[in-house]
Amino acid sequence: MSDVEVTDNEAEKRYEARVDGELAGVAFYDTADDLIVFTHTEVEESYEGKGVGSTLARAALDGVRADGRRKVIARCPFIKGWIDRHPDYQDLLE
Repeated sequence: MSDVEVTDNEAEKRYEARVDGELAGVAFYDTADDLIVFTHTEVEESYEGKGVGSTLARAALDGVRADGRRKVIARCPFIKGWIDRHPDYQDLLE
């Protein structure tokens, strides 16, 4: 599979994962002054099991870390589970 490109679509309040330009997955969020709340993550069926979700989670959380303004609340079970499996991201949690 081609590389997964992840971007933050702030207007839609979602991180988007694309493979060869095609939307493969999204991680929806809401923001407040000092918080980002991940609410739901979806990966297109044809991309499930191919690492798109993990790449999306890592890139989204790396984006939050690089920005440095917000702590994370992981209401989305996928993002929460990903953080649980990657303890080096625990410091982002509220």
